[in-house]
Amino acid sequence: MSTAQTAAQAMVGATQRLRAAGVADPARDARILLAHAARIEASRVTLIAPEDLDPDIADRYEQLISLRAVRVPVSHLLGEREFYGRRFKVSSDVLDPRPETETLIEAALAQPFDRVLDLGLGSGCILVTLLAERTSATGVGADLSEPACLQASANAVLHRVQDRAEITCSNWFSAIEGRYDLIVSNPPYIALDEMAGLEAEVRDHEPEMALTDGGDGLGAYRELAAGAPDYLLPGGRLLVEIGPTQGSAVAALFDAAGLSEIRIIPDLDGRDRVVSAQIPG
Repeated sequence: MSTAQTAAQAMVGATQRLRAAGVADPARDARILLAHAARIEASRVTLIAPEDLDPDIADRYEQLISLRAVRVPVSHLLGEREFYGRRFKVSSDVLDPRPETETLIEAALAQPFDRVLDLGLGSGCILVTLLAERTSATGVGADLSEPACLQASANAVLHRVQDRAEITCSNWFSAIEGRYDLIVSNPPYIALDEMAGLEAEVRDHEPEMALTDGGDGLGAYRELAAGAPDYLLPGGRLLVEIGPTQGSAVAALFDAAGLSEIRIIPDLDGRDRVVSAQIPG
């Protein structure tokens, strides 16, 4: 990009490039990335629109747009993503926090809990949010991925819950001890034969082990159903995020494991998103 360009001209050119690359909302992304390159809030982009871009900003913007054009997610370029009113540090090592996961947060917060276990921790957005919202609670977060555990630890520090959060590398329940009144999980639930149909941002830039179990998409729920009764206190709850077609299958797994009070909870778009169950008290 030439230094003779104004910020507005640079944004127009960037929007055209992103649209040609198949990016879903090219104007929004061009604006967000210009703000990031200029190190200003996105709301201030209009103020710099008539001004010539500083060469350093133009170079940073060129690099960001080039990466976005090959479908690197905006969150990876910014290094963060907003979730439940807080900003979480993210990278290609973890699944991006998604708005629909806030359905799981709301369901968890609908009843009291003192000790929570988050399996498949990822960025830590679920555990950290629950501890930040419920300031008397403590929790354990576990993930098979060491880089994910490090990312979650950083987010726990960022939101000042690190003293109440224990983070450990574990393959589901293998390294977990104790009992909990709440177990939560957003596990890999995409079937292997559905992976090819995902958007490039997800398929090519998010960790495969956080997306799919390599089978029918229900493998993690079988693990959770089998293990949860041994780790839940009497009356304790199990809450899992699901794909929108998996509600009845996951509910059946939980029922077969002896869990009760099984409910399928929709997200704001009306799609099945969370299965809630309880260990009999």
